[in-house]
Order: sequence, then structure tokens, then C-alpha cells
Amino acid sequence: MTARVLQRLIPSIAASDGAGVKIKRSLGQNPHTRLDPFLMLDFFGSDKAGDYIKGFPPHPHRGFETVTYMLDGHMLHEDHLGNQGHLKSGGVQWMTAGRGIIHSEMPQQEAGLMQGFQLWLNLPAKEKMKAAAYVDIAPEQIPQLNLPQGSAKVIAGTLQSGNLQQSGPIQGLTTDPQYYDLQLAAGQSISLQLPVTHNAFVYPYAGQVLIQDDKELRKVPEHHAGVLTHGNTLTLVAEHSSRVLVLAAAPIGEPIVQYGPFVMNSMAEIEQAISDYQQGKLTGDTAAATIQLAQ
Repeated sequence: MTARVLQRLIPSIAASDGAGVKIKRSLGQNPHTRLDPFLMLDFFGSDKAGDYIKGFPPHPHRGFETVTYMLDGHMLHEDHLGNQGHLKSGGVQWMTAGRGIIHSEMPQQEAGLMQGFQLWLNLPAKEKMKAAAYVDIAPEQIPQLNLPQGSAKVIAGTLQSGNLQQSGPIQGLTTDPQYYDLQLAAGQSISLQLPVTHNAFVYPYAGQVLIQDDKELRKVPEHHAGVLTHGNTLTLVAEHSSRVLVLAAAPIGEPIVQYGPFVMNSMAEIEQAISDYQQGKLTGDTAAATIQLAQ
């Protein structure tokens, strides 16, 4: 068994997106802060309506997947395919932009706390032009485990810790994403088994965590992405109560050319995406597809 240890830290930076929604961006600040196949991770969180109320009006995507995990609050998703979904506290929306999708995400509250994450996950070249699809995952469809160390939600992949094994609703994608939300009690530690070939990182969003290696405990501060070395085990230690995302996925290993909401493999493909969008051809004539959840 080879332990995954901390390779580097990516501090989140204050930014804004959509119509001025205030966010903290870790992965995806620039090309050097990606981790194949992860393109971007944004955290949004505020109890001030002015930080989020204008939301994310209609905008296009092509060539990747977006995953929105709502910790607190209520957003309405609508897209050009006629899909409409209410994303509420504890729920997830998994959307494959594929060839193209034009969608909006607008707050359905005028006050109170809204917080959550949006993850961008790349698609391999052979899947970048497939039909767009999405699924809303209700909170009750996401397994939540009560552990001696705290609790865990399994959004995608299969969480393995000792003899414990729990699969989440998203399975069978090419990059085999693993997406867990852990809550660790003060003084507790947990060891996870992760696929050895996957790239992985952790993101503490309430408190900090420590990563155990052979010699020392290394700290990942709150709102930092902690990129991990390769291996098949990860041990997290919480000095104080903390919440942390653990994400891993199989790297694609292909060129990445990004222009805003378009992520392709070459500049020619980016130019085609821009042209298609300007001419109203971004999404093609494909019908809506549905992402199937594991039972």
C-alpha cells in the first residue's frame, strides 16, 4: 500500500462569475492550477443576498461536465433543451455539456445563506461532441454514512475505508470520478482507499485537515486545494471539527485548449465552437439525454 501525501497547495482566490456572484476559486485560476481531468473548482458562500442574487443568467458550455453541489440554498436550473430543475440544500446537479448547452442557474431566494460548489470535469475528445445531458440528484438519493469519525456523503464513485464500501449515484463515467464530502469530528482520522491511477485532491471548506505521511502531518488550510501524490491510501486527520471534499478521477492525458466556457483539444475546435455559438448552431439538433443514476 502506497500512501498519498501532499504534493502542493492551491490557495483559493476571491473572484466573481455569472452576473457578479462572489466565489472562491482554487483549481482553474489559470492553466497551471488544473489537475487532469479537473478543470475548475469554485466555492460560493454568503448570507448576503447581494453576493449571489443576480445568479448565472443564460450562458453556453461545450466540451466538459459541470457538477453543482448545493450545501445550502435554492437555485433553479433551466436550459435550451427544456430541462428545468430545482437544486436545493444537499442536492447535486450533474450536467454533461457535450456538444453544447445553454443554461441558467438563478437563485430562488431573496435572503439567507447560499453556499455550495461548482466543479468542472473535462471530457475526452471522443465525448466532447456527444449530446448534452443532465440529472438532478435529490439529497435522499445521495448515500450518507454515519462513521465513528463523523459522517460521509458519496456523490460519485465508491468510498472505501477498511471493510466499509459505499457507492454513490454517479457511476460508469469514462474518468471514473470519486466525489466524497466528509465531516470529521475533532481528534478523529480516516483512511480511504483511492484508485491508484487517479489524480486526486482534497478541499477543506470548514476548518482544516492534516494529511498523514510516513514522517509528519501536513496541513491543508481551509479553502485550499491540496493536490496529492499518487498512491492507493489517503489518511486525513482532524485536529478540530472539519468538513472536506475528497475528489479523484482518471486523467485523460489530452491537450486542453480553453476559451471561457468552451474546453476543447485545439484552437481550431475553439474557433468552431465560437462560430457555432454566434450562428446559433452550438447545440445542434440533438435531443435531450438523461444521465442514468446507479441503483
